[in-house]
Amino acid sequence: MIRKKVLIFGASGQIGKYCIRRLVKNNFRVVAVTRNTHQKGYILKTQAPIGFIDIVEAQIDDDVKIKRLISENDICINLVGILYEKGKKSTFKKVHTHFPEKISKFCKEEKKNFIHISALALEKAKDSKYAISKIEGEKKIRENLPEATILKPSIVYSVDDNFTTRFMSILGLIPFFPLYYSGKTKFMPIHCTDLIDIIFYVMTKKINSQIIECVGPEIISLEQILKKLLNLIDKKRVLIPLPLFFANLSAQFFQLMPKPLLTQDQLRLLKYDNILSGKYKSNSEIGIPSKRIFDQEVKKYCYMWKEGGEFNTSKYDPQ
Repeated sequence: MIRKKVLIFGASGQIGKYCIRRLVKNNFRVVAVTRNTHQKGYILKTQAPIGFIDIVEAQIDDDVKIKRLISENDICINLVGILYEKGKKSTFKKVHTHFPEKISKFCKEEKKNFIHISALALEKAKDSKYAISKIEGEKKIRENLPEATILKPSIVYSVDDNFTTRFMSILGLIPFFPLYYSGKTKFMPIHCTDLIDIIFYVMTKKINSQIIECVGPEIISLEQILKKLLNLIDKKRVLIPLPLFFANLSAQFFQLMPKPLLTQDQLRLLKYDNILSGKYKSNSEIGIPSKRIFDQEVKKYCYMWKEGGEFNTSKYDPQ
């Protein structure tokens, strides 16, 4: 029996796929919105049984369609976000500020619950366009719909991420790796499953009018993360602290790529620790502490970056 219909914007991303699987498992019907069904539709179809998911193509500037979708569903979750800008259409301002503002306005008009996924530790990064756009988006949501719940996760990781998997791919290819800001920036990585537990709890317990910081159980520096990944994939690499001048030059070069390894805006973000601010409640304080340990979870999929691949797992160890 279908409980409620949940509308998810940004459904084809890492968090979206985990979210779909959790919701349909608990008899929710999902309307998954993506900007390109030809590219993402076949992936989304595999995330849920027939009858539990509808896949809809919509652009973030299609106000009529977005409002109709919101009116037809019970709960709205926004997972849309970008790490770098592409031309004049895919900008931080448009994606992180104007789009959440629009959704919150429509949810207010249609009397729908709204859960918005933002990001942790943005307040200090006043020199980052990414951070500024996210903060402005949160502000617009609170103005339009005070009842909305905003979740602010630290770095989210899993086998489907663009964080641990990218680092392991690069570490497997080059003999050294640059440490920006000496690798001292601190993070509290949260596994995607733990974040989904929080989203599901907020949704089913009808927690409204809250801003919640979502973090994993550990504080780990960038240098420690890289060393953990190297250990997991059995690689030895030289980690070299990179002076800021050369870091900026490398960011300028990387951001010319179609999928930048690093942009100048991301480099600016790395100056600031990505940990609890103490300004808002944490997931532990609302009763949903994260359980998954970074090393233990990455170990489950790191074999893909080890010599021998799956044959390098304990399953194939000689007895």
